[in-house]
Amino acid sequence: MTQFRRKTPEEILQSISRLHRGRLKIIIGAVSGSGKTYHMLREGKLLKQEGIDVVICAVSTMQRSETVQQAQDLERVPSIHWQRDGKEQKDLPLDVLLARNPEVLLVDGLAHRNREEARFKTRLEDIQYLMDHGISIITTINVYELAGEDEFVFKLTGIKAEETVPSNTLELADEVRLIDASPETILKRIDEGVLGESMHPALSRRGNLGVLREIALRLMAEGVNESLEKHREEQGLIGPSGAAERILVSAQYHWNGSLYVRRGQQVAKRLNGDLVVVTFVLPRQKLNRNQQAFKLSIQKLVEKVGAKFEELPLPHLRKLPSVLVRYARQHNVTRIVMGHSKKNRWQERWQGSIVNRVLRRTRNIDVFLMADRAEHEGERILPVKPNMAGRTFRRLSSREIEEKIETIRRGTLKVYIGAAPGVGKTYKMLQEGNILRSKGIDVVIGLLETHGRKDTADQVGELPVIPRAKTSYQAAQLEEMDTETIISVHPEVVLVDELAHTNVPGSPFKKRYEDVIRLLESGISVISTVNVQHLESLNDAVLQLTGVRVRETVPDAILKMADEVELIDVTPQMLQTRMRDGKIYALEKVDQALGSFFKIGNLIALRELALREIADDVDERLEAWDRNTSLRGHWRRREVIFVCVDTGSRSERLIRRGFRIAHRLKAEWHVHYVHFGAVMTEEEQKRLDTLRQLCERLGGNMQVAAADSRKRMRRTLLQRMNEVHATQLIIGQSRRPLWYTLFKETVVHYLLRTARHMDILIVADFDPSMKE
Repeated sequence: MTQFRRKTPEEILQSISRLHRGRLKIIIGAVSGSGKTYHMLREGKLLKQEGIDVVICAVSTMQRSETVQQAQDLERVPSIHWQRDGKEQKDLPLDVLLARNPEVLLVDGLAHRNREEARFKTRLEDIQYLMDHGISIITTINVYELAGEDEFVFKLTGIKAEETVPSNTLELADEVRLIDASPETILKRIDEGVLGESMHPALSRRGNLGVLREIALRLMAEGVNESLEKHREEQGLIGPSGAAERILVSAQYHWNGSLYVRRGQQVAKRLNGDLVVVTFVLPRQKLNRNQQAFKLSIQKLVEKVGAKFEELPLPHLRKLPSVLVRYARQHNVTRIVMGHSKKNRWQERWQGSIVNRVLRRTRNIDVFLMADRAEHEGERILPVKPNMAGRTFRRLSSREIEEKIETIRRGTLKVYIGAAPGVGKTYKMLQEGNILRSKGIDVVIGLLETHGRKDTADQVGELPVIPRAKTSYQAAQLEEMDTETIISVHPEVVLVDELAHTNVPGSPFKKRYEDVIRLLESGISVISTVNVQHLESLNDAVLQLTGVRVRETVPDAILKMADEVELIDVTPQMLQTRMRDGKIYALEKVDQALGSFFKIGNLIALRELALREIADDVDERLEAWDRNTSLRGHWRRREVIFVCVDTGSRSERLIRRGFRIAHRLKAEWHVHYVHFGAVMTEEEQKRLDTLRQLCERLGGNMQVAAADSRKRMRRTLLQRMNEVHATQLIIGQSRRPLWYTLFKETVVHYLLRTARHMDILIVADFDPSMKE
């Protein structure tokens, strides 16, 4: 293990120099006005309260009242003022700052370029100089001010940064925190004149704001993923973490190799994952002319789609499954894309099947078998987008008009989402409630859970609280949100904490999100909070990441129906500090929490999951606005997802996976169970009810059929797939031992053989014990 290796003299000297060097924290946002300076100053105030010497310099409050208020108690070191093209600029007085020698300096505008006579050309160099002298820095930057991102942003939005910093700047930081703001929030601030008149005109377009926001979220997710992989490597963990997708395409130098690459690209792009393409060659066997041509075309295609390509030597063809799976494990692959076997059942039995051998070796890695559609579709895998022009002018029916009127009457829903408890969702919700109240909007607190956190309780201010309803249950008095009283009071906005909460028995609704829907339908707007681990479709991913099965969940549809979703991003280091200071749980629970759910690896993984989930949500909204700038691109082929389940424990995992894939692909999806044998037992019926309820929570439905024999059961499944024109089948791995498959054909192997006209995703069972 690397932690036991003796350090070299150079490494020892480097470690000593780091002890004297200041730390760097970068606060990044999608655009100006997202709140970076406000949060930087707020962190400075919290540090000062802890006795740390903090000063500010070259900070631009833009006279925004809330930002000015945060700066009032902080010592300001005067900056050097000068003019560029008629605009006032601020440089750092390095000698003055060194003489003052604070512990922490807060400074805006990391991408700032200094005046000509300055000691250094850029603020980044100033900051590195101060850090070398032991001063820690907290600073701010916009995503389009990063070199590399600036050209991409300009291409999509027409927004050009005045100055940029090198692309690796974020890697220099000890911490990077994202301040997320929805396009609606930014547009509201523009309308209120809070952001001034100097903003780029393109920043007033909702679509452009959405694009910038998604770029910032994905950039942060990639950085968090690197730290997660590094942490897992140090812990000796192998295989995928479950927070991000990495697609591996196995393609040979054959006419269909490019089809596999393109299909892999579709999957990777839609799931926002990395794409890796491998081919296998026998070292002693030279490529013929056709294979050389196919190799060249595949390499060009891989380069075009931005994937990684690798040619793997193969000592013998029979070694292909083991080499492929070993490579997948070493590169944290989540899904292998490969072709179907064309052998019949007897050929597979006597000659062996590459697919079957791969399936026997995979753990925690899904296998995606691509249907061979070339005979019918040629190489055109991406059909044209359907023509929407006719729908634009179609007259609405009476029912559609009524639905739109109900939507207009309905209250708006805003959700603050975080990676874990304690990130500040409730604090932010209360803060926004007070801001709205100060503007004359009628705001009340419907349900608040402070968990004993003083900072959160102090934010209540003058917000009126609706008393909770009391319910008697088993000789105890329990309390819940009084939804009917809120409706009778009929405020404009109600604040409702912990959206995933399960109500006490005897309440009108089982879940709090159902109360929220009732409030929205009554014309009352709601601001609420939730953690990413409570999303229903992420339940298995969270279990894989943390080892904890979250019991309280909300349907993903609740997040999709929200008018605004904003992420409260906090670094794992900051979250653990809050935990140790007793700001999240009581001090007696701190050690237990830090040793379980709040372990650094869990927090990194959950943070990445939250960043990617909100990035995907932004992308969905961009597509809904009919933009052509969706970063993942449109999914242009009609997809129908068919999920086969049994009454086993892994069926929930298959249903959730089917939903997430169907949602990403804009596809309809079906869940099907065929009962074989005698009348269902009470336990089997209970399991089916559980699965059916899960399907309904995710917005689908489950069909149940009966068969009088095992053969009929398999044929019923295949018949139903063909009836709904399924394009992708989702099944679990066969649990039968190898000897059983030699004599009898399992349902999985039957479908692998008979459903070759569709793509098949074999979902791996999660094995938490996978270590080197």
